Amino acid sequence: MKSETGALSRRGFARMLGAGAAVAAVRPSFAFGAGVKVAGAADSRVARSAPAVVRLSSNENPYGPSPAALSAMTDAFGLAWRYPDEHEEALVEELAKMHGVGVEQILLGNGSSEILKLAAAAFTGPGRKLVVADPTFEAIAHYSRACGAEVAQVRLTSDYRHDLQKMFDAGGAGLVYVCNPNNPTASITPKNDVRAFLSKLPRETFALVDEAYFHYVESSDYETVAPLVKDYPNLVVARTFSKVYGMAGLRCGYCVGQAQTVERLRAQAAWDNVNIMAIVAALASLRDQSHVEQGRRLNSEVKQTVCAALDRVGLAYIPSAANFLMIEMRRDVRPLLAAMRQRGVEVGRFFPTLPTHMRVTVGTREQMRTFLDALRQVIT
Repeated sequence: MKSETGALSRRGFARMLGAGAAVAAVRPSFAFGAGVKVAGAADSRVARSAPAVVRLSSNENPYGPSPAALSAMTDAFGLAWRYPDEHEEALVEELAKMHGVGVEQILLGNGSSEILKLAAAAFTGPGRKLVVADPTFEAIAHYSRACGAEVAQVRLTSDYRHDLQKMFDAGGAGLVYVCNPNNPTASITPKNDVRAFLSKLPRETFALVDEAYFHYVESSDYETVAPLVKDYPNLVVARTFSKVYGMAGLRCGYCVGQAQTVERLRAQAAWDNVNIMAIVAALASLRDQSHVEQGRRLNSEVKQTVCAALDRVGLAYIPSAANFLMIEMRRDVRPLLAAMRQRGVEVGRFFPTLPTHMRVTVGTREQMRTFLDALRQVIT
């Protein structure tokens, strides 16, 4: 995308910030061992003034956005004064083409978290409860309670699948939320289970399947349900650019559904809800599949290395289909979280349903060496 008259060029931007700072701030390396240890650090001055922290707490992609996305954002600096309508249309068209649906079946969100908020507003409320797994991503339960809805929580099965039969039996649901792969467990619910569940769900009950982590799945027992929206008017599938695309800070997500279902969500959304930088970065990311494949490969390689190290010290973990691990520490994990933080490693928060588990994002190889060193110290 070409900048309009008066736009700041990439060269000018680099000169303004200082070339070293600009590169460090926006171009993370894919090389192993090149992970940034100081959260938010753009140059060595920040590193000297702030304590070194390895941030492995939010399931972020440590390799950052595609170089094509960074370039697109730079080219769009001069568009900041304009509303994002035409660029939004371009992204929606690209997503519709990718999913083989009409543009009226795609809705962008300010991150996929906004899609969850819109679904809560559209499909839950007094007398229309939300049914979720326990544990799962908590945001939608928060949104539904704000709408006056009851929230029914159904424990995961012993092997950390969604117990879809019990979720079905909960009854009275306006919306059932299925996070697959699930956060915080990184586990999958098998494709046949999900298909069977959707086939018997009453049409007045909507299903929101959150596929934030689907790019990372390697199991043949998993499938995206996005193609099934053609068969189910009560199905919505949420996706995000926050994970494999490395755009968590930009906030861009979307959903796919039948046109009349998407329209119900659209009625709850703010106009121009996604900023122009996020839109152009997302569009460029979709066209750079090599970045996705590289991110998938690096995540898989580093995760295997970490799992092997955990095996050697006798720590069990839930088999992971995502970019994070849930490790069984065999004790109350809260003191361990604090001890890790004292050693400069920030891991995931405490989950009451899994009080002895520690969630850790899979970072770069160097970051995970730092994590394992700290972990060995706190468990000895």
